[in-house]
Amino acid sequence: MAVYLIMILWSLPHLQQAAGGRAAFDLQPMGYQPAEARALLTALGADGRAYYLNVQQRLDTAYPALLAVVLALAFRLLTRGWPVRVLTAIAVLAAALDYLENMAVAVLLRAGSDKMTDAMVESASRWTRWKSAAASVAFIALVVLLLRAGWIWLRRRTGHGKRGHV
Repeated sequence: MAVYLIMILWSLPHLQQAAGGRAAFDLQPMGYQPAEARALLTALGADGRAYYLNVQQRLDTAYPALLAVVLALAFRLLTRGWPVRVLTAIAVLAAALDYLENMAVAVLLRAGSDKMTDAMVESASRWTRWKSAAASVAFIALVVLLLRAGWIWLRRRTGHGKRGHV
């Protein structure tokens, strides 16, 4: 959570301000088109691109692995058997896709708006969409499992979960 909060409260707002209000690539879950990427890279300028590479991407090096571990532990606490393995695999997949996104975004940042190609943008955008989809599945599963655990706890607490209760 600390790394996430640092990114959400400090590094990503700094990038958005540097980009004239445009959202960073990482915050566009539906992906982006070449014109949008070019506009973001142009607005960031050399200093903004360097900040993205040297600050935001370093923070985002730790975040995916940490998130995958936290999700895997939560899944292990909240369910048993094959669902733990499947959900953990989805969390690890989301982390791997996040790293692939980071690599593709780094290529865009190094190229800048004048040297980036549509193919570079399409690759980065694809990784962003896939990462977002996998992470969404993992987070939805976590919410469902937390609601289930809360429901079970509430039923036990109110006596509705006792055997023989009518």
